[in-house]
Amino acid sequence: MAVYGEMILWSFVFLLAAAVGQTVIYSLTSTCAVRGSTVTLPCTFTPRKSFSDGGKEVPLKIVRVRWCKNHEICQGGTPSVFDINSANSDPRYQYLGDMKTNCTLQIRDVQQGDSATFRFRMEADHPEGHFTNRTGVTVRVEDSTKKRIIRSSDDKKLSRGETVTLLCASVCTFHQLEVTWFKDGHALSETGPSLRLSPLTAEDSGNYTCALKKNMRTLSEPYSLQVEAGAADGVLRLVLGVVFGLLLAVILLVLFIFIIKRKLAAAEDQRAVGGDPEQKHPDSIYSNIMKSVQTEAAQQQEPSRAVEDVSYASVQFKQKKQEGRRFQAADDDVVYSSVSSRG
Repeated sequence: MAVYGEMILWSFVFLLAAAVGQTVIYSLTSTCAVRGSTVTLPCTFTPRKSFSDGGKEVPLKIVRVRWCKNHEICQGGTPSVFDINSANSDPRYQYLGDMKTNCTLQIRDVQQGDSATFRFRMEADHPEGHFTNRTGVTVRVEDSTKKRIIRSSDDKKLSRGETVTLLCASVCTFHQLEVTWFKDGHALSETGPSLRLSPLTAEDSGNYTCALKKNMRTLSEPYSLQVEAGAADGVLRLVLGVVFGLLLAVILLVLFIFIIKRKLAAAEDQRAVGGDPEQKHPDSIYSNIMKSVQTEAAQQQEPSRAVEDVSYASVQFKQKKQEGRRFQAADDDVVYSSVSSRG
């Protein structure tokens, strides 16, 4: 009953704030985060424009915005996780809003101590413009929860050319998650909670895992992704196989013809020089060459021998002729002496 009465009271407060044009709206009233992750608390506000002072409207201007942890009013000297007028705010708490309508807060590298309720407060240049929505946003921190991978498509078979998205999730709902993706144990460049693969190829097949970037204890179980070849790929492989086979056959045929021509040319050369078209031993070739050289030398020596024989015959003829002349002269002398003696 008390809870119900409190809800009615808060509803009345919100209606009253709306009546004077002053609101703070949290998109979420509770959320969870894993230690080491990043969580965003969406928030919008509408400041009060003016207030009445003695029948005169006095304009208001927002001069301060802040977020507090586990404090209902978030006023005065209450510690703040973020204060736009303070330079000592924890850098893990990033204010993504402004001084007009946006009051979103982001918590990076979530720690166990962030399990708390966070509230936004705006302050104007007059206390009439101050306002805090006490509802706040409650954050629950989970420690070392293992991730799991969810596939965007329920189809069991994936073919080349298709598109698939892998989601790194856990029991908590993440607004922004910095993770490390792995394929077969090797880190990928993607750091977001989703991994989009498009278009799929055979190289995309493998075991995928994911973990928080700053907390490897949250590493998920391996998710096996297998990409099957499509019908078009089968036809393409067949065509490429046939083309490759024909090309290889043509190359072998040309090579065979070239070798045959070389052998025939070698045989013709051997026959032209009177040799055996088959390959001969180097010693046999050397002996043939020597026989050829000796034959040529013998042929060259035969004319010289004929000339020598002619010269020798000529000399013999001359000698015999001279001896005949000497015999003839001696015979003439004998005849002459015989005639002289008779006379």
